[in-house]
Amino acid sequence: MGLFKKNPFGHNLFIKKWLIRILGALSHRRFRGFNELQIEGSEIIKDLPDTNVLFISNHQTYFADVVAMFHVFNASLSGREDSIKNVGYLWHPKLNLYYVAAKETMKSGLLPKILAYVGSISIERTWRSEGKEVNRQVKMSDISAISKALDDGWVITFPQGTTTPFKPIRKGTAHIIKRYKPIVVPIVIDGFRRSFDKKGLRVKKKNVYQTFEIKAPLEIDYDNESIDDIVKKIEYAIEQHPSFLKVIPQEELEAQEELNKQREWLES
Repeated sequence: MGLFKKNPFGHNLFIKKWLIRILGALSHRRFRGFNELQIEGSEIIKDLPDTNVLFISNHQTYFADVVAMFHVFNASLSGREDSIKNVGYLWHPKLNLYYVAAKETMKSGLLPKILAYVGSISIERTWRSEGKEVNRQVKMSDISAISKALDDGWVITFPQGTTTPFKPIRKGTAHIIKRYKPIVVPIVIDGFRRSFDKKGLRVKKKNVYQTFEIKAPLEIDYDNESIDDIVKKIEYAIEQHPSFLKVIPQEELEAQEELNKQREWLES
């Protein structure tokens, strides 16, 4: 790889590789040390094509979720089975790995800007801005950026667009699936909300049981299934359909939602 080779977004791949190595080394103990990440289904990663793969996941923190995915994906591609033991797997990381994030979040400080360089597809949220509810049109440049990333590699997205559990799936993800026909791989995570702060930068509790489940790609009839059909499939796949509410105590959900509201108010 040449020193000056860039990806389709103009990011220097040599710089990106070293950022992934350094950030990966600094964050590794958060998932294998302070806490032990329990991984399931990593064999699915090795069989995926190199491009046009869309990962959909529930969302618990701003950054820790994505960082864990970089660890798990690269470890799996290096031959580790359900394990991120020995961070050496990041010496040759997958460089065409991207994630969708809110533009305002990725511009909120030096570290978010560094994380953005690692692989963020920064988009403008159509429903929320600076802690306030808004109603904006989807920018075609954001859609084309996701298309460009899928053409180049893998994309991670959080279709609820919020860290609050059991919020509705945004239809934009379903439109992207129907339009670009990617392989759609669901991921379900848990424990991140308890072990990290909301941003996912600070460890607030150790020895938390963290889980990371990679599921088989969804079977989707891209031409005949409706947007609503795809939304429902996503809800069940990432275990955010209302039917899953019964397995979580209602008082815990209410307490978490109130905490999220307070944090959003403080950060706005």
